Amino acid sequence: MEAFADVALLSRVQFALTVAYHFLFVPLSIGLGLILAINETRYYRTRRPEDAAATKFWVKIFTATFAIGVATGITMEFSFGTNWANYSRFVGDIFGAPLAAEALLAFFLESMFLGVLLFGRKRVSPRFYMVSAWLVWVGSCLSALWILIANSWMQTPAGGELNADGTEAVITDFFAAAFNPSIFARYTHTVDALLIMGAFVAMAVAGCYMLKKRHSDFAMKTMRIAAVVGIVTSCAMIVFAHASAVVVWEEQPTKLAMMEGMYDSEVPPLYAVGIVDEETQEVIAPFAIPGGTSFLATGNFDTEYPGLNELAQTEEYGAMVVEDMPVNLVFQSYHLMVAMYGLIMVTSILVLVFTFRGGRIARMRWLQWLAVLSPLWPFIAIQTGWITAEVGRQPWVVYPSVSGPEGVSLLTADGISMSVSAPELWLTIGLFIVVYLVLLVGWARVVGRFIKEGPVAEDGDRSEGSPALAAAAVAGSSVSAEGSVAVAVEVTEAAVAEDGTAAKGGE
Repeated sequence: MEAFADVALLSRVQFALTVAYHFLFVPLSIGLGLILAINETRYYRTRRPEDAAATKFWVKIFTATFAIGVATGITMEFSFGTNWANYSRFVGDIFGAPLAAEALLAFFLESMFLGVLLFGRKRVSPRFYMVSAWLVWVGSCLSALWILIANSWMQTPAGGELNADGTEAVITDFFAAAFNPSIFARYTHTVDALLIMGAFVAMAVAGCYMLKKRHSDFAMKTMRIAAVVGIVTSCAMIVFAHASAVVVWEEQPTKLAMMEGMYDSEVPPLYAVGIVDEETQEVIAPFAIPGGTSFLATGNFDTEYPGLNELAQTEEYGAMVVEDMPVNLVFQSYHLMVAMYGLIMVTSILVLVFTFRGGRIARMRWLQWLAVLSPLWPFIAIQTGWITAEVGRQPWVVYPSVSGPEGVSLLTADGISMSVSAPELWLTIGLFIVVYLVLLVGWARVVGRFIKEGPVAEDGDRSEGSPALAAAAVAGSSVSAEGSVAVAVEVTEAAVAEDGTAAKGGE
């Protein structure tokens, strides 16, 4: 019953719910932004009506996703002031700069050139239109950069110090804070995961059309693009994930200990599967590679790392209560993320091979079904990776990393808003669930309608895009969170009717 009245825990649950929902749409918008830009480049070179229709198809899906992603991001930012007031006071001098830069230098860039894509086809040159498509994607990547700078600073603080009374972190070096020890590894790891997600969603759309034997030319072209993007980004993930893990091993010893279920100091083995018995403080696993994790971190099999019990005795991590640490949750989320990466690689290789071997995938229904289901792998990997990163740094919201400034850390329980009560949190959690569920259904219906209609070539494919669709993006940044999503969904549905997709059912 204590958990039902724990304000800190409920505040974390509410924020986690908002972030997880928001991160349904961010991977789609950034990942599909690359697919959109590649399709527009192909149309710029061929000037074929069917390629114009393909670009128009991806613009519709991107816009509907972008609008809801913006709105849920606004909700998330408001929660810093409503539910995490003490945290906001502590990091405000540092945290505010990247958030402002994200809006000024990235979001406006993305939104402006999305407007060009939506209604500027006839008003700008073909080359400018193509460049706009790439700038939309670049803007989304820049947006992710600034957000991850803020988040990475919470993981590995740098470029700041405590003020005189020890109540706030004050920035002393902007560039040191922005380029903190974990930003490059975390940014490349995260963005690459989002690109994998976009490739697999494109793969699923192509597989769906192949199963239904519709839009065959579009399906094969899309599958080829998705296969190439998927294999390149999946292979790159080996490098980026390793770099990210090395940062954890160097900067966040308690997180590493939870990821591998280490309560006592040891040479960490490499587990494929297992479960952590938090009562006996042991990992129960069918097999393990002795020293495997040590080898991945340092290149040898005998490097010893401290366990949670030893770390809890140190001055830096003395606030940690080992018995309360969510070790099994972090262990399972980390290993599930790794398992999903295995499925991602297998799927990427199969699709690549059988797409470019005479287009044999068009006759392989089992592989088409695998392609349709494949977005689940990166989606689960992204969500479990986020759980590993954020739950793994508990009980701190600003983690006392190894190279961080002395004293710059904040316990999660000390970062909440003291004026928010447990009943208020339960009420808002319930409202979020209901509203977000409605919005998810609305978004799925709109996108499902676009997919059902498909990339149909029309006489107006080379003309300007729909102003109604453009209004969706504008709405996302000009009204309140829930209201913006509702407007975006309604306007996007109206755009479907404008384009004639509501009246046409079939190829």
